[in-house]
Amino acid sequence: MKNSVSEQSLYIESDEENEEKAYDAQDGNDSDFSNYSNDNKNTQQSNPNSYNTSWPQSYRQSIDLYSSVPSPSLNFLGTPSLPRSSYLSSSLTRRQTPEILPSLGKPLLSEVEDVKVPQQRRSSHSLLPPIPSKKSVTKKGSLEEKDSKVSHEIPITRRSSYGQAVLNGMNVLCGVGVLSTPYAVKEGGWLGLSILLIFAVLSYYTGILLRCCLDSQPGIETYPDIGQAAFGTMGRVTISIILYVELYACCIEFIILESDNLSSLFPNAHLSVGGFELNSHHLFALMTALAILPTVWLRDLSVLSYISAGGVVASVLVVACLFWVGLVDQVGFQTNGTMLNLSTLPVSIGLYGYCYSGHAVFPNIYTSMEKPNQYPAVLLTSFGICTLLYTGVAILGYMMFGESTQSQFTLNMPQDLVASKIALWTTVVNPFTKYPFTDSTKKTVSSLIRYTYALTMSPVAMSLEELIPSSHKKSHIYSILIRTALVISTLLVALSIPFFGLVMAFIGSLLTMLVTLILPCACYLSILRGKINPFQGSICILIISVGIVASGFGTYSAVSKIIENLS
Repeated sequence: MKNSVSEQSLYIESDEENEEKAYDAQDGNDSDFSNYSNDNKNTQQSNPNSYNTSWPQSYRQSIDLYSSVPSPSLNFLGTPSLPRSSYLSSSLTRRQTPEILPSLGKPLLSEVEDVKVPQQRRSSHSLLPPIPSKKSVTKKGSLEEKDSKVSHEIPITRRSSYGQAVLNGMNVLCGVGVLSTPYAVKEGGWLGLSILLIFAVLSYYTGILLRCCLDSQPGIETYPDIGQAAFGTMGRVTISIILYVELYACCIEFIILESDNLSSLFPNAHLSVGGFELNSHHLFALMTALAILPTVWLRDLSVLSYISAGGVVASVLVVACLFWVGLVDQVGFQTNGTMLNLSTLPVSIGLYGYCYSGHAVFPNIYTSMEKPNQYPAVLLTSFGICTLLYTGVAILGYMMFGESTQSQFTLNMPQDLVASKIALWTTVVNPFTKYPFTDSTKKTVSSLIRYTYALTMSPVAMSLEELIPSSHKKSHIYSILIRTALVISTLLVALSIPFFGLVMAFIGSLLTMLVTLILPCACYLSILRGKINPFQGSICILIISVGIVASGFGTYSAVSKIIENLS
């Protein structure tokens, strides 16, 4: 009898451990410690368990759209407004506990989880898959049936494979920055191209540092969580604001991009309203804003929760068109070029830095991976492919157009060529396929524009909606007003500063340097202080110094150029 009792209790412990791990994996580790909060409150109070209770709480939910590859069968599970509740995941886990011997199961579960879960979180990159118990194997069918029932109740984060994670990383990195790399060579000269390679190496290294920060403590899952672990609530809020400002600035770039390329396709378009004359640039910027406004009001964007290779395909297609125009259509190559242009080199620093502005999403990609130990290889593959693409376009574009290279090389391509028209229309789509979208081929270019602007602005809007008093949150009028104000403000800024390359240089110098180089190293030094050797600390200090210098010179140069062009 004793053997049977001990064996049953052992089965309970093993089943609970495996089920906890399974649900933690499906929830993207959203509630590593919340699952056992009712069992051991004292232990939880001593742990950093407030990551999901501080502003912004919606960050993980909104950014997950950029870093998960959902299955079509799970497309419409739940709604974006439903938070990943630790109570739900906890109750769902406990619901699978056998009814027999509850008094034996509960204390064993509490002790095991208090020790095992933190250990698993800290070393998730090195653990082998757990060995299933006998009972967990025999109950596999029943657990799968119960999982299928549960999947209709709450949204469950899907695990991404190596290939899917690489695709996500490339979608984040390979965006509109590729259009300005020839312009960056023009501004900095041929030797300035080495800055792109330096930033690639440094950005890859800081991406690895983010993983170390995520594994340092249980409950850290996003970039704001890292900021809170390093510098407290103020660090979380500061990093969140920087990330949201970067997203907001990207929306401004989208409007400028659409205005430039559509006015290039239809240069004679204009509109006169009440004595006001709108040229093609102003007209298409206004039309873009009006088109996206209704979709920004939407709260449920789950229909766009696919992440596909659209952004990568669009970028490759634009590059192929550039090669076609140069090699097949015989657009002349210019062998001359400046080796080093010190006066405008800081502008190229910002443009090259913008190419690697993906660190805000890397933590979500890491926590969504099926095999986290593959994260370094995923980053290496994504950075390697994107760097080759950036370098090839930069060299080819500058050789083709020389000192006449514009901020987007598509504007230099002859308008009468079919390849040029394909490149222009693909450019219109490219920044919007960088983010999640449906794989329906019937969607028009304008719908891609509208919905992806909404996805990009959604994290900013959701964070501001959290600040609405609870007594007014049920009223949608406040949400509509906030989202409308955001769209109008991006339009006004885009009309006021319609300089695509300079705005990109400003974003890359000020915001991307912070997010990509400075903050990861600062957080790493703060979280792991006393645990790293002097060599690692010296590297981090060196990267921070490089980031500060590059940010200072790049921001000053970009702002000076903007003021000069406005005057």
